[in-house]
Amino acid sequence: MKHYDALVIGGGILGCMAARNLRRWNISVALLEQEADVCTGITRANSAIVYAGYDNKPGSLKAELTVRGNANMEALAEELDVPFLRCGSLLVTYDDQTVSRLVKKLQNGIRNGVPGLQLLSGPEAEAMEPRLKKGVKAALYAPTTGTVNPWKLGIAAFENAVHNGAEVFLNTKVTGIRKLAEGFAVETDKGTYAGKMVFNCAGLAADKIQEMVCPPSVRLKLDGAEYLVFDSHVRKPERIIFLQAESCGKGITAIPCTEGNLLISGVRNPLDIPYGTTARGLEELQLAVKDLLPETEMGQVIRSFGAVRPNPHRETGENVSDFCIENPVPGFYSLIGIKTPGLTASNELTLHLAQRGAAYLGAEANPTFDPRRKAIHRQESPEYYEIICQCGHITRGEILEAIRRGATTVDGVKRRVDTGMGRCQGSRCDWRIAKILKESGVNPDPLF
Repeated sequence: MKHYDALVIGGGILGCMAARNLRRWNISVALLEQEADVCTGITRANSAIVYAGYDNKPGSLKAELTVRGNANMEALAEELDVPFLRCGSLLVTYDDQTVSRLVKKLQNGIRNGVPGLQLLSGPEAEAMEPRLKKGVKAALYAPTTGTVNPWKLGIAAFENAVHNGAEVFLNTKVTGIRKLAEGFAVETDKGTYAGKMVFNCAGLAADKIQEMVCPPSVRLKLDGAEYLVFDSHVRKPERIIFLQAESCGKGITAIPCTEGNLLISGVRNPLDIPYGTTARGLEELQLAVKDLLPETEMGQVIRSFGAVRPNPHRETGENVSDFCIENPVPGFYSLIGIKTPGLTASNELTLHLAQRGAAYLGAEANPTFDPRRKAIHRQESPEYYEIICQCGHITRGEILEAIRRGATTVDGVKRRVDTGMGRCQGSRCDWRIAKILKESGVNPDPLF
């Protein structure tokens, strides 16, 4: 049985950030992930928004960490060499009756310390974003809103955690947890790992993982979301556009991504097939896009996908509105049902938890911690002259470096260097990447 100071269960963005932040102290860390790669669950299907923080209840931990995470995102993205775009956002309404909701959000944002918020008239909003459908009644402008690729941020944190000494065990599913005299024994299908403390960042399974050590207290209800991805050549707004719906406040969202694509989200459905889409949902999205951004060329849609959102609630049935951080027994910490704005606050949230864990262990700061990680960049060698992905002009050298850093599947390569993200969506390069993976010996059947 291998012994560590801290065991992190789950390799999504929260688990990867937790492993990285724990290494800021002299704490030995092991990350346990049941899949063949990190960031393959909730993290890979995400709206990619770095929220300003005006939606959250004043005085809540969610409000505090969202505003702080937004303010610190440039520095984090620079440390981890990840693209970040602070493009700003407009929350628009076409209904006089919902203008009061924008005023409330403005007041919330001011109380939360969100900088630069402005309530704009309809003509002011239309002048700022000419692609909007005419007739805007009012808009809330938040200049600090931004966008970042969620899986690139998570993978960068993962690489930095490994660089700083964290150990990672992939294809390792947790099957049970036993309390020891000092810490916990985490049983997996690959053996048992002992840790003085456990960080439960298991995403959709976080409630079940916690129930391995204590009676149920928080459960997850899941729902689905659907998305459209437009080609990078499509005409798109310069800012993120939120549509304030008349009845429930859940309109569509248009996001100009760091890669140049336009991402549309907005349909919420009861969960049927995890990460699946529906014909009805996609049709609703397309109609909503035509209505909100009438100049958008619908023929430029290159992909659709579905996401899963975990909604935490107490055993009593009460919904959990703040970030759900559980500490049911000493040394066991759970992040359960972390959704929007979890991406924005991912670093701040796990740093907050790592500080608590370090205090619990009485750990000292790690003087050798290096916060910097370098992304994959082209170099002067023959492997970097051969183009494999024609849409993105991505080379064999970049793909081989992605494999060296841990990619074992075609999707794993995609998440590291953007292969298969262009107009053909991998139809011309996936088979070549699969061949490279097989030749590299990391996976004899790498397409899945």
